[in-house]
Amino acid sequence: MQIEMTIKGLVIDPITNMPIVILRDQAGQKVLPIWVGIFEANAIALQIENISTPRPMTHDLLRNVINDLNADVDKIVVCDLQDNTFYALIHLRVNGEVVAVDARPSDAIALALRVRAPIFVEDKVIDNAKAIDFTPGKDNSERLAKWLESLDPEDLGKYKM
Repeated sequence: MQIEMTIKGLVIDPITNMPIVILRDQAGQKVLPIWVGIFEANAIALQIENISTPRPMTHDLLRNVINDLNADVDKIVVCDLQDNTFYALIHLRVNGEVVAVDARPSDAIALALRVRAPIFVEDKVIDNAKAIDFTPGKDNSERLAKWLESLDPEDLGKYKM
């Protein structure tokens, strides 16, 4: 089953200093942190802040190509989690047919923000993410889990939604 989610915020992992996109369901009951690279976080942050760049970024180019081909992004889906790596699909509507394109979640999210497409997560991904230690060392994992659980809107800083 797919759960619609929105971006709750973009934060920095206090342990690894890596950016994390925080997705949350509409009811606020389910949260999914997805670690992303700094460049991907920048592409997401620029769109959250509505900052335009002098030249198109990769996600802007992708949006433009999709539009120029008379296609639409129906939705993006974070669909799988394997070996601590998240997977996503971009669902395009091309000539009335749905085409699913494999993508990194960070790229799919950056595109979804640009085209205002909904973001979904398979419930199995949320369940599997709860059972995985994403950082080395049990102490770090436990501290990070407690930190993520205790997040409130004030903790999200500049990039809260």
